[in-house]
Amino acid sequence: MQIEGQVLKSRAPLAAQMLAALALATTAAMPARAQMSDNVVRIGVLGDMGGQFADIGGRGSVVAAELAAEDFGGKVAGVPVEIISGDHQNKADVGGATLRKWFDEGGVDAVADLPVSSVALAAQEIAREKKKTLLISGAAVSELTGKACSPYSTHWADDTYALANATGKAVTALANGKSWYFITVDYSFGHAMERDAAAAVASAGGKVLGSARHPLGAPDLSSFLLQAQASKAQVIGLTNVGGDTSNAVKQAAEFGITSGGQKLAGFLVFLTDIKAMGLPLAKGLLVSTGFYWDQNDEARAFARRFEAKVGRMPTKQQASVYASVKHYLKAVAAAGSDDAGKVNAQMRDLPVDYFGHAASIRPDGRVLYDLTLYEVKSPAESKGPWDFYKPVTTLPASEVFRPGETGCPLGKS
Repeated sequence: MQIEGQVLKSRAPLAAQMLAALALATTAAMPARAQMSDNVVRIGVLGDMGGQFADIGGRGSVVAAELAAEDFGGKVAGVPVEIISGDHQNKADVGGATLRKWFDEGGVDAVADLPVSSVALAAQEIAREKKKTLLISGAAVSELTGKACSPYSTHWADDTYALANATGKAVTALANGKSWYFITVDYSFGHAMERDAAAAVASAGGKVLGSARHPLGAPDLSSFLLQAQASKAQVIGLTNVGGDTSNAVKQAAEFGITSGGQKLAGFLVFLTDIKAMGLPLAKGLLVSTGFYWDQNDEARAFARRFEAKVGRMPTKQQASVYASVKHYLKAVAAAGSDDAGKVNAQMRDLPVDYFGHAASIRPDGRVLYDLTLYEVKSPAESKGPWDFYKPVTTLPASEVFRPGETGCPLGKS
């Protein structure tokens, strides 16, 4: 009994040691969950849910974010991922009010989509103040990674500088792309796009013969198109967007401008724009983009999943929502935290898989990936309802995106 008692006495400290070790191991295993602000990673998709940009983002952007969460099984770092959505109605004040409520009361950790430059710029200031993550995949203004840059934001959209630079240089390099005439929407977006595109054309050895500016939403662009036709320019650059671009393409076909040999180049064109115009009118239009659903196996795999839920192929904005949310969740897993500072540092450090293409994120938040110049197919060339583009040339990221030296204090590279 004495020996047994001695054994029991010796076991007691051992048991205590084991319990202590177990407690220590449990504590060591907890940080990933303990560093989650409320035991959920909540992502808000803030966009245009019913206005003029709803087709290129809208509900499709929410689905894209949900598909990214599905890739992680609906959980990251041991906690569930929740996707919510809101409509900013294309108004900076509405978007700002929604963000503040989400950040202050709704426990939202990150916000994706954000079309319309004024909304995105306002959101960037609020997210900086609240130390929350923005995944900007809608707004195209390049100032988001210039003076307005933030350590908590990443810019996934093809920005105005890249689109102007890529399309201007690539089209000018074609045999019949040396002379240009611009038809520009008369507000800041159009002015900036024309300025950057004209500079790209000049740098590639081309010449700008003139330009005409039209009001936003003008239903009749005939007088502007006739001026472009009379200029004899080989390329008519459409530095406008949405309905204005569609009207220009349709009316150019009606006036026989494209059948007469002049080419049209669009600078911010979405797949849904081509669908609305139809291939008989849009055929031959030149566009640059970082994503097209049929560009490779990885893009097609995502597009088929998206189509199964939405009934059509994704736009580049919706694809960028998917890519940005997926990369964000990857960074959350690596950081073991939803703290915006830690996660955004991981986002910039981790390699980016942009639909099978290697990409990266600069310190200023600019996501860098190659763009492709496409030509819209003729009806005879198309093999399906969304088979719209044929590639012309690839445009390396290093040659099309603005250098990281534009007033952002977050560093260069």
